Parts: sequence; C-alpha cells; structure tokens
Amino acid sequence: MSDAINGPDGNDAYDEVEDKKQPLLSHLVELRNRLLYAVAAIFVAFIICFYFAEGIYGFLMAPLADLIGQDQGRRMIFTALHEAFFTYIKVAFWAAFMLAFPIIASQVYMFVAPGLYQNEKKAFAPFLIATPILFLIGGAMVYYLVMPMAWQFFLSFEAPAVGSESLAIQLEPKVNEYLSLVMKLIFAFGLCFQLPVLLTLLARVGIASAQGMRDKRKYAIVGVFVVAAIITPPDPISQITLAIPIILLYEISIFCAVYVERKRDQEQAKADAAG
Repeated sequence: MSDAINGPDGNDAYDEVEDKKQPLLSHLVELRNRLLYAVAAIFVAFIICFYFAEGIYGFLMAPLADLIGQDQGRRMIFTALHEAFFTYIKVAFWAAFMLAFPIIASQVYMFVAPGLYQNEKKAFAPFLIATPILFLIGGAMVYYLVMPMAWQFFLSFEAPAVGSESLAIQLEPKVNEYLSLVMKLIFAFGLCFQLPVLLTLLARVGIASAQGMRDKRKYAIVGVFVVAAIITPPDPISQITLAIPIILLYEISIFCAVYVERKRDQEQAKADAAG
C-alpha cells in the first residue's frame, strides 16, 4: 500500500502531483492578472468614450451629413425610447476597445513572452505592431473612401413626389441601424486587412508557402469576391472596394512569405554550418 503511495526514492507521490499542478496554477494566475488589466483598460476607456459618445457618433455620421447637407431639414430618427441611449453605449464600447487595444495587445504579449525564445520574441513583435496599423488603414479606407461612395449610391434611390397621387421617397435613417452598418463596414475592412499578418504567420510556421499561394491565386481571388459579397452591404461599390485591396494584400503576403522563407533558410544554413 505504501509502495503505491511513495515514489522509488521514498517521497510522497502526492507531493509530486502537487509540484506538477503548481506551474498550471501560476499560468492561470498570470492569465487572470492579464485579463484584469485588459478589462480595466477597456473600462477606463469606456468611461472616457461615453462622455464623448455624441461627438464620436457625429464623426461617424459626417460622411452622410456631408452628402445630404445640413440646411435641408434632414434628420436621423430613433423609434424606441432607449434606442439612442444604447446606441451611444455601443459607440462608447467599440471606441473604448479600439482605444485600449495597445494595452490589450501588450498584455497578450506579456503573457506569451515568457514562453518564447529570444528569436521568437523578435519575430512576434512586428506582427503585434502591424495588426493595429493595418486595422487602422482598413478603417480609414472605409471612412474616407467607401462610405461616401456607398452612401451616394444608396441616396440615389431617393425620389421626389410626382403629381398629387404619389409620395416622395426620402431617407430617414435610424441611429442604431446606421451605427450597425458603419461598424460592420469598419470591422469587415479592418479584419480583412489582417490578411498579410495571417498568411505571413502561416508561412513562418510552415503551414503556407509562397509557391502554394501563387498556385492558389485564382481560387483566392474568387474567394475574396465571395467574402466581400457576404460581409459588405449589397452594393457593388462596397464589394469591389473591399475585394481589390484584399487581392493586393494577398500579393503582398506572397512577397512577405518569400522573405520569411529566405530568412528561415539562411538561419537553417547557419545552424547546419555551426553543427
């Protein structure tokens, strides 16, 4: 009975199990601390952003306001008592998440960094920096290029009243529906602009290769247009405006994969020569 409990050196097997549990518990404690820091950053940013929520919403509404003009008595409406309030809550939350993203990303890095070698840390850092930059570029493209063209397309369906037996067709957007559409576009473009990061990471770990991406280029182009048709509003302007940059980013990803493969081959050659 005691032989089943004690190890070959006489130590209690229970202590050995507890020693194995300790690293897992320390990792869980570290994960909890990083999550708490990230949530605290989002909460503080949310308080700040909620104070400026009306101004942020006005910024998002500016492309539409520029098209319809401020002197025509145009308006945005809400049909539920709580709709405008919860719309500002959503605006503040998404703005807070974007504002706190550098802190969130740093917490992710600080959690995984102890388990990485020095060369892996150097490889991971550029992707951590490129992710928010590419997302910001995608969001800026939506705001300054896609939204004005898409809104102009949708406004073209307005029609004045013809005669006394017809009614004018005029846009009166709801505040929550407008926000949902804008955020959908921003996140669609922002996430799709992460394609070089994703494909370069896959190439670095050996799952994808530059030659494989070249061979599958025609399938990727078809897939890009399918994805653009699904995640954008049903107008050709938004779909084409999203598809073309993604195709260009796919080509950039191929060059990034070539660079990663060459660097990996050079490191392998150095290791072989040293061995």
